[in-house]
Amino acid sequence: MKIAPIDVAHKTFSRKMMGFDPDEVMDFLRIVADEMEALVRDRNTLREIVREKELQITEFKERDELLKTTITTATRMAEKIREDSERESRLIIGDANQKSEMIVRDARDSLKKIYGDITDLKRIRMQFENNMRALVQSHLTMLEQGQKIMPNPTVDAPVIAPTMSEEEMIKARVNEVVGKATKGLEL
Repeated sequence: MKIAPIDVAHKTFSRKMMGFDPDEVMDFLRIVADEMEALVRDRNTLREIVREKELQITEFKERDELLKTTITTATRMAEKIREDSERESRLIIGDANQKSEMIVRDARDSLKKIYGDITDLKRIRMQFENNMRALVQSHLTMLEQGQKIMPNPTVDAPVIAPTMSEEEMIKARVNEVVGKATKGLEL
């Protein structure tokens, strides 16, 4: 049986002889009822506070779970971003390596072509020089044969004796022309 403060305040007792002072008992009962009422109010206040604290705890637990979920998601995203960036960097490095290999290969091919061109030009130069020598030699031979067939006419005018014979002058002039021609072909 529960007793409320109002029950204590309104409780009456039967009278007996030589019993307690009824005013004193009533005063005491009022004090007990007031005290009980204060305790009930305190209890109700504490229950309300406990309920609020439980709601706060529930809210904090929900926030904690949300934070844990957010941290887990952020960690996964950071890991995925890191993996993606590593994969992308590997792709970029691989692409750069392929391009550099192509550039080096092209440079080597160009160098081989240039060396081939230089070799061809040297061969052409040698052929030209040999042809030029053969041509000059054939012209000299023709000049010599022409001298044998038809000697130089004599002129009545006084001729200053050249220090070189005509043949030597022609040879010197031919060598000079061949030298100029070969210099123009040198690389």
